[in-house]
Amino acid sequence: MAANSVHADYERFANSWQRIRDVLAGEDAMKAAAERYVPRLDSQTDVEYLAYIKRGFFYNATARTVAGFLGLIFRKDPEMKIPTGSTGLGAIFHSFQDDVDLLGTTLASYSRNVIQQVITLGRVGTLIDWQDQEARAYLAFYTAENILNWRQTRLNGRLQLSLIVLREWISIPDEDSFGEHSVEQLRVLRLMPDGQGGQSCRVELWRQLPKDNDDKQLEWQILDTRLPMRHGKSLSLIPFVFHGPSNDQPQIERSPIEDIIHANIAHYRVTVDFQHGMHYTALPTAWVSGFPKETNLKIGAQAAWVTDTVGATAGYLEFRGEGLMTFERALDRIERLLTVLGSRLLESQKRVSESAEALSIRQSSESSILANLAKSSSASLTDVLRWFYWWHSTEDNPASLSTNIIKIELNTDYETALITPKEIESLVTAWQAGALSRDSLHYQFRRGELLPPGRTLDEELALIQSNPPPAPPAPTPSLSPLPSA
Repeated sequence: MAANSVHADYERFANSWQRIRDVLAGEDAMKAAAERYVPRLDSQTDVEYLAYIKRGFFYNATARTVAGFLGLIFRKDPEMKIPTGSTGLGAIFHSFQDDVDLLGTTLASYSRNVIQQVITLGRVGTLIDWQDQEARAYLAFYTAENILNWRQTRLNGRLQLSLIVLREWISIPDEDSFGEHSVEQLRVLRLMPDGQGGQSCRVELWRQLPKDNDDKQLEWQILDTRLPMRHGKSLSLIPFVFHGPSNDQPQIERSPIEDIIHANIAHYRVTVDFQHGMHYTALPTAWVSGFPKETNLKIGAQAAWVTDTVGATAGYLEFRGEGLMTFERALDRIERLLTVLGSRLLESQKRVSESAEALSIRQSSESSILANLAKSSSASLTDVLRWFYWWHSTEDNPASLSTNIIKIELNTDYETALITPKEIESLVTAWQAGALSRDSLHYQFRRGELLPPGRTLDEELALIQSNPPPAPPAPTPSLSPLPSA
């Protein structure tokens, strides 16, 4: 097998990923794909087919839905627990938060990029590598299409990643030094026996190079090989993390928006047919009878049709029937389906009010999908932080780092209703009565969005002490009534 051979699951999902990419890219990409999404009508020439799809309109409900999901998850900043301070790991993590990939991407932006790929394709990966020049670890982002192959092997009683093949594009300067071109490169990480009963991670870089010095024949060849070292020892694990909608396993999962994608494509096809029908039926067509064939007839207020033929007549052909209404009803049905599947941007005004219970069930169902996705991504992003911590520490294994030391937790609360004054009064009363701890009171206030994101209980108490509330006014003494005379 060649180095660029792909996993069987990759081949199975490749068409789905391409379809999702095209839909998210919008109208230009959909029309450029042409017959991939809109079949050609019988006997249509190339010119007729081009005009046919150009008349269509693609409403990108999917992209708007993804943006809405991202907005819900990042409506509140992720909660993070990382080392702090101006020295040691605190200083390293402070620099890491501002630049996780040595390209200027912040940790918050990287997390958002991961979630966007998980929502859309249901798959993305992170390589945690070491940069000697910077003397620090960094993250490398790989989309689903660039994770070509992988293998798991049971080692030391655990199923572990033993092979992964990643595709990269390297920019190489042109000979004139003014431009540059991209070259495909494969990064292969595999576990190999270390000769001492253990395993070590080996990294190979592959490129297409001339075969037997023949520039016309290229083959995949190893360009470089190295053993990543940490504290003078080779790695016993592959530092790669998968991100998925429900887990962080290598197995590919179905995209969470797959059904919306199919409905959006169906909506586009019906729209193309609808616009095509309107083009040919919207304007009335003039007809005449009893006029000489060579007569040049013009239509307009300043034109008159004159003939000596007895019984000559003229009129307009206008479309009547259910044809276009069928398309309109189909569009309405698909738009309602898109709404049910998650896209509310096409939802029309409801004629009948929805009960509070039905609304709660519908919202909780959608929120549960997002919440599960956010929880899964929180776990995998926490694994990424563990790997980064591990590179700079003396821990034996990244998995040994508990969430009490390091974690990232994405928002899973998508309710927009704020805490009411009555609820505030009840919470404070419960705290004063000893039925609620101060930590729990602070948690409820933060959940109700009374406190700024990220502010801890200690920070809030310090602010209260530095700027205490004003003392309540002293009660006005009551005056006894004067005795009657």
